[in-house]
Amino acid sequence: MPTSSASTTDSARPSASGGVQSLERAFDLLERMADAGGEVGLSELSASSGLPLPTIHRLMRTLVACGYVRQQPNRRYALGPRLIRLGESASRLLGTWARPHLARLVEETGETANMALLDGDEIVYVAQVPSKHSMRMFTEVGRRVLPHSTGVGKALLADCPPEEVRALLGRTGMPAATEKTITTPDGFLAALEEVRRQGYAIDDNEQEIGVRCLAVSVPDSPTAAAISISGPAGRVTEDATSTIVPVLQQVAAELSQALLASGGHPAA
Repeated sequence: MPTSSASTTDSARPSASGGVQSLERAFDLLERMADAGGEVGLSELSASSGLPLPTIHRLMRTLVACGYVRQQPNRRYALGPRLIRLGESASRLLGTWARPHLARLVEETGETANMALLDGDEIVYVAQVPSKHSMRMFTEVGRRVLPHSTGVGKALLADCPPEEVRALLGRTGMPAATEKTITTPDGFLAALEEVRRQGYAIDDNEQEIGVRCLAVSVPDSPTAAAISISGPAGRVTEDATSTIVPVLQQVAAELSQALLASGGHPAA
């Protein structure tokens, strides 16, 4: 007897959360691929997700057809190019939405405020509100830098397992931007331990001579994010740090609360 068109199919079956199960599974697979470095085999996905191979194969076939995943010549699957457009658009929206919070940082600290995300192995700046001082720092939105020489990079990696940090540094290398840049994995891991101990990160002339940056991560952000202030070393002094850091931490907490209140999505 033919199945009624009104019957519930696997693709439309509701999940425990009330959503569509196949969509939840597809996004879970994409996130697992990202966590694995962007390229995986079906058996790896099956082992990590607990889903049967036929289900994963069906979902991956759909994602490939839509351009969100591509199949490599070695039969493994990699994240596809259409995700880049989505990620860039989401980053811009998040940065625009965060600007009022950054403006408050500028108002209270007097220095340029930035927001950055961890995108793969790189740091990408998604928003900035410049200082009103004539001598001020400027980082182009969209600029990508390596994490080891930046305050935001340290803030974003501080809670990552050491073996993951070492693997990242192995992929990116640790070129010296200045003579003060940390250029060894052990030195960087020690700096991350200091970030965890004191609750904030410092770039002390490590990306650019004469510039100091203070940064904190945004707790519970839907994607790893950090905010920072940057300014001339003559203004962002040891004494100024004790005043600036509490403001950074408070704004980061408010950003976190706003993200959670909106379900992890910027308001329209």
